[in-house]
Amino acid sequence: MMDRRMMLLVIGLVFGSGIGFLVAASYGVTLNGHDHATDHGAMQSNGHDHAAMQPISLPADDNAPTVAATVVKDPMSGWNLQIEVTNFRFTPQSASLTHVDGEGHAHAYVNGEKIARIYGNWLHIEHLPEGDVTVEVELNSNDHRPLAVGNELLRVSIPVTN
Repeated sequence: MMDRRMMLLVIGLVFGSGIGFLVAASYGVTLNGHDHATDHGAMQSNGHDHAAMQPISLPADDNAPTVAATVVKDPMSGWNLQIEVTNFRFTPQSASLTHVDGEGHAHAYVNGEKIARIYGNWLHIEHLPEGDVTVEVELNSNDHRPLAVGNELLRVSIPVTN
């Protein structure tokens, strides 16, 4: 009797784990905690390949957005990234919806690897690699396409020595 229960338990664990892995994989989660949907800008829930997305080129006039950023050591731990924008509004409620001029979100990168989607002017970065690091901020449309003014991406690079 005990052997049968044990066998049923093992079968349940195997099938349950398999289904769990399939569900997790459908959301881009892998065993090492690496999320392909956000870490590499690959496929998002809206089905767009971010690496192949063409930027939205905005006219270089008085209404063109701008972006600037600073990174400072947090007194307790990590680093604080402050983003300053003009002619741009962060709209988390519209993420993954259609493009609207002058609104969207930002993406933060450390040494070229995407670490976060940003919906406001501040982001706490828990850890930066040792040595010389490049933190970048890119403004994106609601639909995740990068924004550009003329042919220049609205992207700023901040060198940091950790």
